[in-house]
Amino acid sequence: MLTEKSEAENIDSFGSEELDKLVHKLRTTSEPRKRYEYLLWLGKSLPALPQESFNESIKVKGCISKVYVLGNLSKGKMSWNGYSDALITKGILAFLIKGLSNLSPEEVLNVNPKFIEATGLSKTLTQSRVNGFLNIFIKMKEQAHLLL
Repeated sequence: MLTEKSEAENIDSFGSEELDKLVHKLRTTSEPRKRYEYLLWLGKSLPALPQESFNESIKVKGCISKVYVLGNLSKGKMSWNGYSDALITKGILAFLIKGLSNLSPEEVLNVNPKFIEATGLSKTLTQSRVNGFLNIFIKMKEQAHLLL
């Protein structure tokens, strides 16, 4: 039996403690259906991005669904808001927002993109959704870079 400390030590570090926890939760979920349910739950909890915030500069390119993500910097830490018109993509967006919040722009830029593969989602999502996952992450990194 693993202790709490040894379980934590077995979690790969991708650059954010919250992201590591989210990846671990998905990685240890054996049923693809449960992973989808978790993403859907995350998506439903995503606060709405005001319609007036929608513009081309925050639109994620390369996604089949409409996706917008907006990063803000306050006291040296990033916060994010977002919108997607597709619930699975909204869940992916919520996953990334939760995992990349409260990081400095530099920390966001240093997040290891291997976390996407580590979630196990690339085995169950369509290729277009996996690409969308990466495109949202890239957009968030671009915004973090602009706020350095």
